[in-house]
Amino acid sequence: MAPQPHLPEGDLLRRCPRILIVEDDADHRELIADALQIYFDGAADDRIVCVGTAAACRKLDPNAFDVILLDYNLPDATGLDVLERFAAVSDVPIIFVTGENVIETASKAVHMGAQDYIIKLGDYLFAIPLVVEKNIRQHRIRQENRRLQQELQATVEEVRVKNLQLKESLARLHRMATTDYLTDLTNRRHFAEELERCFGEARRYEFDLTCVMMDLDHYKTFNDTLGHQMGDKILVATARAIRATLRASDVAARYGGDEFVLLLPHTSIDLAVTVTQRISDQIAAWRAQYTHVGRELTLSMGLANLHRDNPASADALLCMADQALYAAKQAGRNRLVIYGDLKKTEGVRLEV
Repeated sequence: MAPQPHLPEGDLLRRCPRILIVEDDADHRELIADALQIYFDGAADDRIVCVGTAAACRKLDPNAFDVILLDYNLPDATGLDVLERFAAVSDVPIIFVTGENVIETASKAVHMGAQDYIIKLGDYLFAIPLVVEKNIRQHRIRQENRRLQQELQATVEEVRVKNLQLKESLARLHRMATTDYLTDLTNRRHFAEELERCFGEARRYEFDLTCVMMDLDHYKTFNDTLGHQMGDKILVATARAIRATLRASDVAARYGGDEFVLLLPHTSIDLAVTVTQRISDQIAAWRAQYTHVGRELTLSMGLANLHRDNPASADALLCMADQALYAAKQAGRNRLVIYGDLKKTEGVRLEV
């Protein structure tokens, strides 16, 4: 009794799949083909291809089929030889249909890539269409899973790239919001945040903190006589001299116009004086490269120290340094005045 047609509405296999039957026995080939045609409701002959040798298989592209039924015993090779060749170039489901009822053969076939194994015993013709349909369904599910996995991986990669771009954009925005556009030092607004943070940490952990306000002497004159472009170069060179002198933990900002401010954590007055002298030396070295920039390009500085001056707040520390800077300007410029020594209004003259 032949298998009954089985194409319920909504079935995934609405038409006969493309089937390759590799079987050396002509009678068996015809029986298998008939069983499949009946099951798939009178399938067209061109949907089922039958061959009887491994040589004939070599002329065929396994990817042209939806499923391959493969006998073990062929006149010019074994089914395992054909399986090995097909599996190397295609993932089309391959079903062994053979009289070899040997567990080792079945195990080896599955190990080499066969999806299923049917023994030619009893009513095996009834089983073939069902096994074919099942394996095609499973193959399509695997293909869909691979497609979804690839889409998921592509989506994950896209999200990763977008997150990286977002992170870079946020970093650029943060840099723009916290950095002076000309000198690349911290801007005044961000400096206020850093001042509060450093002052709070210094108070909490009882370490020293020094603040230095500095101003370029006669900068307006340079700007008016040499032009704004040269004035910008002077500001950039000053910022470069400051960065070359400070540690990574120090904070340097352009406070406004030609005025700069430093925060030096864990820094005593003596060490801060050394830092200011190094900055002045850097300015002098830069100035020597430009003959049209006179000796008037110097720095006046005011210094305030947490441990010595005991300010009540971060703003008070900054105000003390600013008062010391004003005193340095009043005392003749090109010098450093320490807030605790304001009575000595001459300050410490910087050697430049």
